[in-house]
Amino acid sequence: MKKNLLLVIFLIVQGLTAQTARHYSNEFLNIGVDARSLAMGNAVVAHIANGTAGYWNPAGLTAVKNRQLNLMHAAYFANIAQYDYLSYANQFDERTGYGISLIRFGVDNIMNTTQLIDDQGNINYDRISYFSAADYALSFSVGRTNILKGLNVGATAKLIYRHIGDFAQGFGFGFDIGAQYRFKKWQFGLMLRDITTTFNYWSVNKDKFNQIAQAVPGQNQTAPSSVELTLPKMQLGASRQFQLNPHLDLLAEVDVNARFFKMHSLVSSDFISMDPALGLEFTYYKIAFVRLGVNNFRNEDFFGEKQLKFQPNAGLGFKYKGIAIDYGLTNIGSDGFYSHVFSLSVDLDRFLGKAKKELN
Repeated sequence: MKKNLLLVIFLIVQGLTAQTARHYSNEFLNIGVDARSLAMGNAVVAHIANGTAGYWNPAGLTAVKNRQLNLMHAAYFANIAQYDYLSYANQFDERTGYGISLIRFGVDNIMNTTQLIDDQGNINYDRISYFSAADYALSFSVGRTNILKGLNVGATAKLIYRHIGDFAQGFGFGFDIGAQYRFKKWQFGLMLRDITTTFNYWSVNKDKFNQIAQAVPGQNQTAPSSVELTLPKMQLGASRQFQLNPHLDLLAEVDVNARFFKMHSLVSSDFISMDPALGLEFTYYKIAFVRLGVNNFRNEDFFGEKQLKFQPNAGLGFKYKGIAIDYGLTNIGSDGFYSHVFSLSVDLDRFLGKAKKELN
């Protein structure tokens, strides 16, 4: 009973900690989308060229020539948290692509036991209720090709809505910008997230909060600040395609992820922390795919000694006549909580055009 009660308090306080700029805010937007990209360790910022580019690097939307629909579902923390992604991409004209996407990360059916015991000390299980804690992000992205020779650029505007049952809700907005540059056989990418710092405003239901704040003796809480700012992040990448034989190709990318505060990263200072990511994709006959990735490198203390840890990822894919089905085995950086991620991508013009021909 106390565990459920403390979980409610924890969710509110963690979401509303009184800081002007927070090191960890809107973290659900840093997980990544698409089983393919997650299987490659999120090392895709340089070569991404499909409808998911609105998230990874909006400059990649310039490669979208047809209407494209992308779906993803994943369950994290032993199926406690559900993570879903939906996007649609198309082109405005020959040089401009756009994408609209929606992300939801939520924990549903959380037990609220704050009213379990009445004023007379009687336990009444009918007084138990349930609520959800969920984060949503709606974004609109645009990419423009050949701003300079070989250079594509893009930008994303995102609206954020977060709620913790009836206890609190928050609204936010922010901007990302990205660029991709092709030089001979190489591709380079840059993604700057929350470039202006992402603003979030929280409102608390004081009546509901006071019920929780006074519910556990010795654990009283005060209502936190209502404003938080998400600090910028940067991702740099370089990729190249290799033809191993007439039927087998290899796509490789190396990325560097940076945050502007001190972390347990391979390179860490008070100003910036950086760690690498590597992604590989083997393509057979342009139909079947095998993917591997390594990311989340970090130095951790173990009985006074530094130990290097990292996160391996893997996945498979199949693409045929405009439909791509992908699978990834990955996690969100916490040891022992690997999850199965599935995603679907549909080239609507090719798929619907084929269906129309068959009907005729």
